Amino acid sequence: MKLLYDKDANVNILKGKVVAVIGYGAQGRAQARMMHESGLNVIVGVRPKGPSWKLVKQDGLKVASISEAAAKGDIVHILIPDEHQKTVYASEIRKQMKAGKILSFSHGFNIVFKRIKPPMDVGVIMVAPKCPGTEEYKCYKQGFGVPALIAIHQESKAKDAKAIALAMAKAMRFTKAGVLQCTFAQETYEDLFGEQAVLCGGLAELIKTGFEVLTEAGYPPELAYFECLHEMKLIVDLVYEGGIGHMWHVVSNTAEYGGRTRGKRIINAAAKKEMKKILKEVENGTFARQWMKEAEKGKLKNLEKMRKAEQKHSIEVIGKKIRAMFDEGKK
Repeated sequence: MKLLYDKDANVNILKGKVVAVIGYGAQGRAQARMMHESGLNVIVGVRPKGPSWKLVKQDGLKVASISEAAAKGDIVHILIPDEHQKTVYASEIRKQMKAGKILSFSHGFNIVFKRIKPPMDVGVIMVAPKCPGTEEYKCYKQGFGVPALIAIHQESKAKDAKAIALAMAKAMRFTKAGVLQCTFAQETYEDLFGEQAVLCGGLAELIKTGFEVLTEAGYPPELAYFECLHEMKLIVDLVYEGGIGHMWHVVSNTAEYGGRTRGKRIINAAAKKEMKKILKEVENGTFARQWMKEAEKGKLKNLEKMRKAEQKHSIEVIGKKIRAMFDEGKK
């Protein structure tokens, strides 16, 4: 895959166009401010009198209801949570998507799983930074950007969908770091799989299980916390800086030998088989159907139950105490 940079994008294509950012959470706030501060004509669509309305004004951006912003936008960039997009699109946005407009996302979930079906005469694009909103805005303010993906699901009437996606990416300085073009399906499937099997689900369970093994064997929970959770960031930072090989180079020979000879006993053939099953559930829509069934009930009953159960886990209890002691020491 070819990385695209500043030289591959032209922000001038957005001159005279209005970018309507729908939603003002972490991604909405970051992306709206970056495009606004780069000189684009941005309007933010949120619920009137909702908590974000005042914040948008405080940040110096134009604010409107979602339907009004969508009506004014030449590009409608939807950045509300996946589980709410279908309802909001149907009630506030769909009737505003006139021929020639661009419908934009930062995650392909609702397009790939056909929850949103745009008119055939509008362009459908994705501009997806590979970073949390707060960090991408911080990087922008430092004069650089974070890596991102772009995708074209449906070409616009003017045949300018890719150029617009790249221009938006350049305005947010993503093209300074590098942008990859993929498909909506590729972004959606790999993103869901990564979150479930490695980045969030896999990592959290690995940390908790290691902690449980140590404490159940009689080791102090404070030491187990440092070993299995606190030091995780240090190791991940090394991997981020220079790859897995760099991490092995920096840790001790003892750690390297132990890790190389024992790691595969944890992430073994059975674990890989289960990962493949998780990927299939993502690709065939099983996960999407399960998650939407949970979300559409409104109360997220099962998710709330899991959240409350984990709050009581001993690693969370001891972690709060340890972090509080760190904070006390900084005073």
